[in-house]
Amino acid sequence: MLLRVLRVSTALLGLLGVHRAACAPASTASVTAVAPAARAGDASAVAQFHRTVAPILKEHCYDCHGGGVKKADFAFDELTSRDDLLGQPEFWLKVLRNTRSHLMPPPGESTPTAVQQAALENWIVTGAFGLDPAQPDPGHITVRRLNRTDYRNTIRDLVGTEFDAEHALAADDIGYGFDHIGDVLSLSPMRMEKLIAAAQSIARVGVPAEPTAISEFFALGKAFLTEDGTKNGDPMSFYQEKTVARTFTTTIAGDYRVIMATSVDGTGNPDPATCSGTVFCDGNPVYTQDYAWADCMFFTNERTVRLEPGDHKLEFRLKPLDPALKQRGKMDLKLVWMQLVGPLERKAWAPAPGYDRFFSRPRPPEAPAERRDYAREVLGRFAVKAYRRPITDTLLDRLVALAENVYSTPGTTFETGISRAIVAILASPRFLFRFEQGEPAAAGARSAPVDEYSLASRLSYFLWSTMPDDALVKLASTGSLRKNLPAEVRRMLADPKGSAFIENFSGQWLLSREVAHVAVNRQIVLAREGIKPPVPARRGFGQPQAPTDLTPDERAALKGEVETYFGHVVRENRPVLELIDSDYAFLNQTLATYYGLPADTAKGPEMRRITLAADDPRGGGVITMGSTLAVTSNPTRTSPVKRGKWILENILGAPAPPPPPAVPALEASEKSLGGRAPTQRELLAKHREDPLCASCHNRMDPLGLALENFNALGLYRTQELDQPIDSAGELFSGEPFKNVRELKRILATTHAREFYATLTEKIMIYALGRGVEYYDVPALDKIVARLEQNGGHFSDLLMGVIESAPFQQRRITP
Repeated sequence: MLLRVLRVSTALLGLLGVHRAACAPASTASVTAVAPAARAGDASAVAQFHRTVAPILKEHCYDCHGGGVKKADFAFDELTSRDDLLGQPEFWLKVLRNTRSHLMPPPGESTPTAVQQAALENWIVTGAFGLDPAQPDPGHITVRRLNRTDYRNTIRDLVGTEFDAEHALAADDIGYGFDHIGDVLSLSPMRMEKLIAAAQSIARVGVPAEPTAISEFFALGKAFLTEDGTKNGDPMSFYQEKTVARTFTTTIAGDYRVIMATSVDGTGNPDPATCSGTVFCDGNPVYTQDYAWADCMFFTNERTVRLEPGDHKLEFRLKPLDPALKQRGKMDLKLVWMQLVGPLERKAWAPAPGYDRFFSRPRPPEAPAERRDYAREVLGRFAVKAYRRPITDTLLDRLVALAENVYSTPGTTFETGISRAIVAILASPRFLFRFEQGEPAAAGARSAPVDEYSLASRLSYFLWSTMPDDALVKLASTGSLRKNLPAEVRRMLADPKGSAFIENFSGQWLLSREVAHVAVNRQIVLAREGIKPPVPARRGFGQPQAPTDLTPDERAALKGEVETYFGHVVRENRPVLELIDSDYAFLNQTLATYYGLPADTAKGPEMRRITLAADDPRGGGVITMGSTLAVTSNPTRTSPVKRGKWILENILGAPAPPPPPAVPALEASEKSLGGRAPTQRELLAKHREDPLCASCHNRMDPLGLALENFNALGLYRTQELDQPIDSAGELFSGEPFKNVRELKRILATTHAREFYATLTEKIMIYALGRGVEYYDVPALDKIVARLEQNGGHFSDLLMGVIESAPFQQRRITP
């Protein structure tokens, strides 16, 4: 099987003129870090370090990293050579991040002044990194395969078919928190086999095999109603007369086939009752079926009727055959579905559904030369959309030859030949991967703009997770896309497809995707607060049980809250700090009930904006949303460690390092607390007594404990294990707070810059499909400055990313 797949894959690549090596994403594991070659200005950078930077480090850092002290196994005064200072950009990136986030120097130690910090940052960027802001380095982007979401959406827009990629394709690997990072989107032989099978299935379903097709009108039994419209055909009792009907409309005279499916479902002992079911069309009987007791038996009947254009009433009448018989059990007859197919005469068939998506003429020409030209037109138009840029004549010739070889076979339609060529297109690396090209580079330049077709793809997969539409391609073809970027971005966000960015980015950054399957035991969680969940009404056999898990509606509402709130910030161009703290929330009836709010807070299934009271304990923002709180908890209790770690990584951009080996589990601290059930605060205080644990937990624990008023379900509480909850604390940077509302205000004010930088990095990673590196610092800093200057509105963040060098350009030299 594997050899067959490889042979098929190789044949497709050869057919489409792509070498196999072009499909393999570069592996980060194969890249060896080496010191950069000597650069012009190195001597000046070294001199500036000793003149300006070394005194700052000596004043503020040598207590831990100099003068014979080597905490974390490094000392600044040992950096003496050119390679030590200028050949370690990743080391200096850590220094930059730690000093900006106030992790270093640690609290209580002398910190650089604003002037000193600016001097340190300037030297790191221009000296240690060797970057020239006038010639930005956009970095390298690995050729990216379409992930499952991109693939599904692209097929939908290209072929018009809803393809179930979630079940047909294996899950994509995760890198930097997202599932479309180029370096991890590999293409194994097994995945290639799945993609070839997917291409065949999509072409078979999506591309019509003939120009015309017989029309079908279909309706479920529930759509057949009684005359007063109060009951339907699912179910009907053997003991009661009942008539249900539905109207169909035909536009062409001819013979039509009426097909009806029914079922009988008797429960308990066999019942002697019988009944008949008769189908009428416009009052005329079509056929009658007699029914007797059966245990889940299905029946299908079909007849042919002559119909004229107009409305036609199809009825199903149930009549008991022994009305005097006393009912003994439960006997149900269900009208499962009914279908009207026709006209049966081929000359009356309508154009096949979706035919005009692929073909511009009602029928293909008959002459071979004209057929070949028409195939060239059809495949050329489709391939340009699929490959997201113009294609060469040589490649188009190969596709036409493939189609012609198929449709020239006796008994095979022209459309079938086109379909076979479309399989090759959909299995091609040019479709499965996002190949990019650049504009001509200036002499000596380190980078050049990506061409406008590449820019259109970057933009559409960033905001829509799908291929560029006709408007984007038209602008790219005329070289006008860059000139119209702001207007196009506004149009794309307003389009329904803009929800893809909102759902996919927020779902991964804020982990709301995880709430669909997060494990949580409602009974145990609430028992810690002395609450017994209500027991639902009894259904079926056995004793009723209290729910132990989140219901599907609750999970959907928790996920919807995140997406609606984030979407509001995006589409209404709100300040991004409202993602941390605000006076509003979005709720529907399910979520309001889940949160224990008054019944009139929100009605119906739609999310509605709710203005919160000033003293609302939850407040607005993503940190205290039920989804965030649930996915950062354990199945039976909260996890302040997970919650604090999440805030450090996703709000403050200061992730804690992995725990050292052999660190005991948190629960091990219980043994030293007298055998009683301790609170999370007590457990963590005991855990921090270990010096190995204290440095990281001093940062994480206050953040996580601030959220202890919310249990593992994300519900508000005031006590646990019969003890009041204390959510007060102090940030690692020294700011005290009494509760989570005060914490959020501190994060949204004192630490606004850290959040701007973190969110900018997250969106840049999502947009580029790669992690951010040291050479991205100037672009990131420029966006953060733009946010600070303009009030932090989302449009400044989004346009800052889209207009940045990493998004607009590609590296010329390695």
